[in-house]
Amino acid sequence: MKLRTALLMLAAVMIVTGIGVVEGGRAGDKSGKAEKKFEEDVIKTKTGDLKITFIGHGTLMFVYKGKVIHVDPYTRLADYSKLPKAGLILVTHEHRDHLDTKAIGTIRQEQTKVVLTKACAEKVTGGIVMKNGDVRTVGGLKIEAVPAYNIVHKRPSGEAFHPKGRGNGYIVTFGKTRVYVAGDTENIPEMKKLKKIDIAFLPMNLPYTMTPEMTADAAKAFEPKILYPYHYGQTDPNKLVDLLKESKKIEVRIRKMR
Repeated sequence: MKLRTALLMLAAVMIVTGIGVVEGGRAGDKSGKAEKKFEEDVIKTKTGDLKITFIGHGTLMFVYKGKVIHVDPYTRLADYSKLPKAGLILVTHEHRDHLDTKAIGTIRQEQTKVVLTKACAEKVTGGIVMKNGDVRTVGGLKIEAVPAYNIVHKRPSGEAFHPKGRGNGYIVTFGKTRVYVAGDTENIPEMKKLKKIDIAFLPMNLPYTMTPEMTADAAKAFEPKILYPYHYGQTDPNKLVDLLKESKKIEVRIRKMR
C-alpha cells in the first residue's frame, strides 16, 4: 500500500498540470513576478470529466461540463481575477478563511448561484441558504448540506470552535459521482453515516478540526473511494496514509492543501 500510494503521488506530479496564476502580471511577462501553479486532478465520471483544482487550505475549484464551481474562495491563496468566473459558489461557514466577500465579488456574475449558511447570508446577499440536512438542486447539480461541527475541540471558554447547526459540509453529485466537501468539522455521527461517497475532502487543521486519527476513524466508517485530506495546516498528511494503509477500499491522495 505504501508503494502504491507513493506511485500515485509521483504520477500526480508527472501527469497533473496546474492552472497558472500570475501574481502581479500577465502570463509570460518579464516583470519577475512568480507564476503560481495549482495542482489538478481529473476524475472520470459516467457523464463527463470532473476537474478538481487544489487552491489550498479549504479552497477548491471544480469544473464539470463547462460549469465552474468554487468552494470557499479565499484571496490570500489566489488572484481570483485570473481564475474562471463562477457558475456556482459554495461557502461552508462564516470564518474569514472560508467566507471572503472580496473573492466572491470577483468571481460572481449576475447568474452565479451562491449556496451558503444563514450566518454567511448576513454578509453575502442574494444567496441560497441551506441548513443542515437540506437537499436542493442548484444549477442542475444536486447539493446536500451535511452538518459540520466540533465535539471535542473547543475554545478556552468551552464553546466549540464550530458550533453544531451553524456550518455546512456539502455533497455535490456530478452525474452519479458524489463528492463530499466536509468543511470545518470533526468525525461527527452524521459524517460516519454517509453512504456511497466517491470522493471526500476531510479537514485535519488542528486544533480546529480533526486529528489524523479522527479522520481515519471517519473514513473507515463511510469508506470514500478517494480521500483527500485538506485544510490540514501543519499536520503531516502522511500520518493519515499510514493509518489507512490496511483499508483496501480507500485510496488516499495527498495534495498541497495546507
